[in-house]
Amino acid sequence: MLEKDIKKVLVSHDEIVEAAKKLGETLTKEYQGKNPIFVGILKGSVPFMAELINHVDTHIELDFMLVSSYHGGTASSGIINIIKDIDQDITGRDILFVEDIIDTGKTLKSLKELFEERNAASVKIATLLDKPEGRLVEIEADYTCFTIPNEFVVGYGLDYDENYRNLPYVGVLKEEVYSK
Repeated sequence: MLEKDIKKVLVSHDEIVEAAKKLGETLTKEYQGKNPIFVGILKGSVPFMAELINHVDTHIELDFMLVSSYHGGTASSGIINIIKDIDQDITGRDILFVEDIIDTGKTLKSLKELFEERNAASVKIATLLDKPEGRLVEIEADYTCFTIPNEFVVGYGLDYDENYRNLPYVGVLKEEVYSK
């Protein structure tokens, strides 16, 4: 049913699993003996974070933040609202933000600066998707699985008006769906 709204598949489920496996191996080596906190940015990061942690073979802690900047549209409003903050003190801790997509970069830039002010030992970013053409601020992920063109994508956690998150792949949404 949802497939009828998809123009094309950009990243298949199998490609996502393979990328998460490779990144998990890298993170296992990088964070061995450090017990980092992986901070998922709700809601979009959940499928990717769930897949990623299956492939990390060292101690990690999980936490989540709910941050809003889209407010139901297709473009970031640029206003960052922290709706749910993490539950623990991060002083001296290694932090890895896990994100579904970096588009404008405003949200992650703000969060990275906030966590640096909170005296984290390190703050890094892992993203499933990077859309550099959408960037409005200077920020780069430390770990990127896929770089994508400047198209409106949904699936695997990414939504349009809270829908399509449950697609098992990342696809380009047909323009007629969101231009109504």
